[in-house]
Amino acid sequence: MRIAIVGGGGVGGLLAGLLARAGVDVRLVARGAHAEAIRRDGLRVDSPLGAFSVRIPVAEDPAAAGPVDAVLVAVKAWQVADLAPRLAPLVAGGGVVVPLQNGVEAAGRLAAALGEERVAGGLVSVLSWIDGPGAVKQVGAMLRVRVGERGARAGAPSPRLEALAAALRAAGADVEVVADVERASWEKFLLIEPWGAVAAVARAPIGVVRGVPETRALLVRAQEELAALARARGVALAPDAVARTLATLDGVPAEGTASMQRDLGAGKPSELEDQVGAVVRLAREAGVPVPLHEAIHGALLPQERAARGQIERFPRT
Repeated sequence: MRIAIVGGGGVGGLLAGLLARAGVDVRLVARGAHAEAIRRDGLRVDSPLGAFSVRIPVAEDPAAAGPVDAVLVAVKAWQVADLAPRLAPLVAGGGVVVPLQNGVEAAGRLAAALGEERVAGGLVSVLSWIDGPGAVKQVGAMLRVRVGERGARAGAPSPRLEALAAALRAAGADVEVVADVERASWEKFLLIEPWGAVAAVARAPIGVVRGVPETRALLVRAQEELAALARARGVALAPDAVARTLATLDGVPAEGTASMQRDLGAGKPSELEDQVGAVVRLAREAGVPVPLHEAIHGALLPQERAARGQIERFPRT
């Protein structure tokens, strides 16, 4: 199977490295110093699945990497809309595009540019990041990928996703082809969005966030707001979704941080508008109150706008 991974960061780089080590025909679409280091010296992976180096073809232009059977989109959520039209050459032969962003809107944005038949749903749960140019690091044993067909294809057998799942399993990932990928996406959103939002405000890793009773209470409130929004939009979340998600967070390594939190802390553009901002926007459309999310969004906006050059940078304390 031919697989292209668009975005070489913590998620994309890790999956590309594991797939290449397993002998899969994988191509990486990336740019910048990280991509140049991979092109020159290979990709270094430090993971519970092994520490190794591997050579991977790297292209800056998606057209140079295709056509392929499957495209895993691993860029930041706010980059998807501009990137989507450029992915057409990758699936010109009939391939499928699978987004792996934090959030619940990436698949729709890709489908608007590429056509519904070319896009499936997907999500990944892993703690990984760029650990210097040409290197990615994963902590914790969790590497879960869920994929599923959308719209009219939902719930039907999917040979194209089963083939992708088989390749990812061979690489070491825990992979499932699910019948209701929208619900799975919101379940993942219920994990990552409240975590990133509360931890970014607290400026603390998950071990501290869940260990301070007052901050843990904020985490639970944020999860409850998000669960209410999902149900108002017709998503079939389980009655115990919040409790199960909190139990999962209790098992995350204490030093774990969310990607949005890391980007905001480093003064980089983040997924604030695609996570916390999306909750606020979708809640207004649905008529669901989310006062904690509104407060967190307002508190984090100055950092986000400074990172994007929309306001003057200010000293960080």
